[in-house]
Amino acid sequence: MRHISQSLSELCEASASDLCAAFACAAVSPVELAAACLARAESINSTLNAFTVIDHDGALAAAKAAQVRWSRGQQLSAIDGIPITVKDLIACEGLDVRYGSLSAGRSPALSDAPSVQRLRAAGAVILGLTTTPEFGWKGVTDSPRNGISRNPWNPSRTSGGSSGGAAIAAATGAGVLHLGTDGGGSIRIPASFCGVVGHKPTFGRVPSHPASTFGTLAHVAPMARTVGEVILMLDILSGRSLRDWSQPPTAFAGICARPFQWRGVKIGYWEMPCIGPADHEVDALVRSTINALAQAGAVVEPIRLPDQDSLPEMFKTHWYVGAAARIAGIDENAQAQCDPGLLAAAALGRELSAVDHVRSQVARAQYGAKMDALLAQYDLVVSPTVAIAPFEAGADVPANHGYTSWIEWASFTFPINLSQQPACSVPCGRTRMGLPVGLQFIGARGADEKVLIAALSYEEMFTERFLSRGAAWPSRLQAFA
Repeated sequence: MRHISQSLSELCEASASDLCAAFACAAVSPVELAAACLARAESINSTLNAFTVIDHDGALAAAKAAQVRWSRGQQLSAIDGIPITVKDLIACEGLDVRYGSLSAGRSPALSDAPSVQRLRAAGAVILGLTTTPEFGWKGVTDSPRNGISRNPWNPSRTSGGSSGGAAIAAATGAGVLHLGTDGGGSIRIPASFCGVVGHKPTFGRVPSHPASTFGTLAHVAPMARTVGEVILMLDILSGRSLRDWSQPPTAFAGICARPFQWRGVKIGYWEMPCIGPADHEVDALVRSTINALAQAGAVVEPIRLPDQDSLPEMFKTHWYVGAAARIAGIDENAQAQCDPGLLAAAALGRELSAVDHVRSQVARAQYGAKMDALLAQYDLVVSPTVAIAPFEAGADVPANHGYTSWIEWASFTFPINLSQQPACSVPCGRTRMGLPVGLQFIGARGADEKVLIAALSYEEMFTERFLSRGAAWPSRLQAFA
């Protein structure tokens, strides 16, 4: 265990495992840690806009209860007393979940979503709710209710989305573990843009409730600074809940972080996104990493995804119909307050017929089967997480790229929501402007363990790319320079 001082920076920097070891020997208390993370959350929020709610009283009460358990040797789990955040789309008892929308009434949630319930039962200390675009509809984080969330490496740039607030909190040490969602890349995009780790599990591994209007594209997912912390969190989140009918009635085994050897691992290198090329710097960083994996013994072959050219329209059909369904549930007078981009997406969804939607579902099933076959041939598919680096905050698309929607620049992520495979984004270095780039590991459905053990091995190969390595890491973030 690395020694942890009680300075604000070091408490906010430390890993979950080091913190729990410190709790066990009373070197640090859960209350001290919660106070440090709450202070960090307050200090970054005015600039970066990561939180919609910071729950000082609730967090300190939960931390005091955890401190008593640790003092008696009765800790509940390996995350008892660890500060976490929850995205403002996920029900969290007693907190106002507003979905980033002015249309949502102010009323505290009456019960926890299954994912929050499991984290709370494990003793996690909930610091508050993190920002999202309205109803999580796009790949950047700004909303009519909460305004623009900003990238901690350069506040003039976007954090990505839709779990943008969670990624900011992870990157700045405002909590250790972070709960978000991913319907088209919403965990992986901001993980890439903010230089942290985000894992979209196999669909159904983590329960979701209530059901999303975006249907079986939507996943509940963990984010943290390191792969090990994501594994720790996923083990607690995994398993069936009777409140989520879409889950398979099967158990998911825990993740065993055993040694991983790259020699002989067969990798499909997915180099070209569905729309447009990857930026030169993104491509160069990822190619360099692929070469390093090959030098470590991996067998690398270039691939394209099955049906790759048709995937954008397939996703848009599902996504726009979901947006239309979401807007249909809002009073007409309140709809005028919604994000104009969301209203435009909903309008496109209303133009699609039931036949269009069913045909797209059939095409999706065929694509999903082809992806299962592809992942039977390869141990992993590896790609950039996002084809571009973080761009201007407050915009849905970067200037001078020719994109017309976030879906177009996110075409390394949404195809894996369609096919429901697990996918983990890890840091892959930074551009000449110091902006983070992500690398995505994709595995067969149910193979979360293989994906995460590979990502863990990658982390050991490239330790300097991960935020919780070395003292005083917050000074590397431009927001704190």
